[in-house]
Amino acid sequence: MIFGEQLILKSHGAMRQNVDPRLAPGATPVRRTDVYFSADVETDGPIPGPFSMLSFAIVYAGKYDGERFERPSEYNQVFYRELSPISTEFQAEALNVNGLDRDDLVLNGSDPIHSMTEAFEWIKIISGDSYPVLVAYPLSFDWNWLYWYFMRFGRYGSPFDYSRCFDIKTAFAVKSAIPIAEAGRSHLPINLASTKKHTHHAIDDAIEQAEIFANVFEWEGINGSNRR
Repeated sequence: MIFGEQLILKSHGAMRQNVDPRLAPGATPVRRTDVYFSADVETDGPIPGPFSMLSFAIVYAGKYDGERFERPSEYNQVFYRELSPISTEFQAEALNVNGLDRDDLVLNGSDPIHSMTEAFEWIKIISGDSYPVLVAYPLSFDWNWLYWYFMRFGRYGSPFDYSRCFDIKTAFAVKSAIPIAEAGRSHLPINLASTKKHTHHAIDDAIEQAEIFANVFEWEGINGSNRR
C-alpha cells in the first residue's frame, strides 16, 4: 500500500505522462478516467475560517472513462470524520440543523490536520492513476469548505487540485433545459431522486447525493427521453 510522498509522486507521475499533446504520428492518446466522490459537510456557520467544519463524509460514487459510466453496486466505500472546531465562533441555528454536539467535539473531535491528510490518502488509494473529482448538490458550499480545509490543514493539499469538481445541480439544469433557480432537489423527478432520506448526517446525505449523481449522469435528458 502506498502512502505519503510515494503516493503523491505516483499520482503526479501518472498525470505527467498524459499532459504533452505532441504525440508521435499514429499514436493513440491515453484517456484518463474520472473517479467521482460524493461529499457532504456539516458546519457551525456559513464560511470556513471564522467558523468550523464539524463533520464530513466522502463516498465513492462511480467512474467514467469518456465512454462508459460505472456506478457502484452499493455505496459502502466511505470516509467519515467528526472534527474538533478551529474557532470559538458558531451559529446556534447551524447546530440545530445538524444536531452535532459542538462541546463534545471541542474535547473529542478529530484533529483537522490528521483527518484531512488521511482523507487525501484514502481518496488517492481509491482513485489510483485516475482523476479524483468532487461531486456535490449544490457544489459551491461543500467545495468551499473541503477545499479550504484540505489546503489549510492537509499535508498534501487538495486531492481534487483546484477545480476537479462536478455540480449535480448544474448538470440537472442543463439536461432539463431549466434555469438554475428551478434546479433544486425539490424539483427532481422521481426517476432522478434518491431513495434515501436527507437527514443532515454527512454519511447519509453523501450517499443520497451519490445516488442522485448517478441517476442524473445516466439520464439522457429531455432531448433524449421524456421526464417522468
